[in-house]
Amino acid sequence: MRILIVEDDEILGNGLTVGLEMNGFTADLATCCGDADAALRSGGFDAVVLDVMLPDGSGHELLATVRGRGDATPVLLLTALDTVADRVEGLDGGADDHLGKPFDLDEVAARLRALVRRGANRPTAYLEWDGVRLDPARMLATRGGEDVRLSRREFKLLHALMERPGTILSKAQLEEKLYGFQEGVESNAVEVHIHNLRAKFDRSVVETVRGVGYRLREASR
Repeated sequence: MRILIVEDDEILGNGLTVGLEMNGFTADLATCCGDADAALRSGGFDAVVLDVMLPDGSGHELLATVRGRGDATPVLLLTALDTVADRVEGLDGGADDHLGKPFDLDEVAARLRALVRRGANRPTAYLEWDGVRLDPARMLATRGGEDVRLSRREFKLLHALMERPGTILSKAQLEEKLYGFQEGVESNAVEVHIHNLRAKFDRSVVETVRGVGYRLREASR
């Protein structure tokens, strides 16, 4: 899951980025409304963590702009102003959830997973496909009840494919899920992770569609 964090406090923003990465997310950081708006226009984010007080405007104003152009990306609003009136303003302004500062990082991660799950109309906290189960909260993969050890990026890649089984995802789309703006991407990184997934499950688990991308093969019956 790729998350945009909009936070101008350097320590808090970096802490959120590192913490969410450790929880299995790919996180990008924007420190002002202008950069956040440009990032959202480029697309590819599953959810947004949005601070209310920013140097070039308010999170409420940015949220109004985003919703005004029809962008329905789930938004978790963070604010030090945590009165009922503040929560009502944020939720009525288009936010999907609200969390006051200070907050617990595990709760932020859990709320983001819930927002993405609701956005995908998925009732359970885990994903299942052909005997494979992914538990994003615990970064755990199992097959037939047996644990399968995956690296963080292998887990992210399989998660991206299992969110849209049967859908072909291009190499560029998978790179977006695996790497943030600030991270360098080696030219064969996706291919290496695909190779490792096939070794840990079986070679047919991920199908290559030449010239287009990758998808999960059709589940066995």
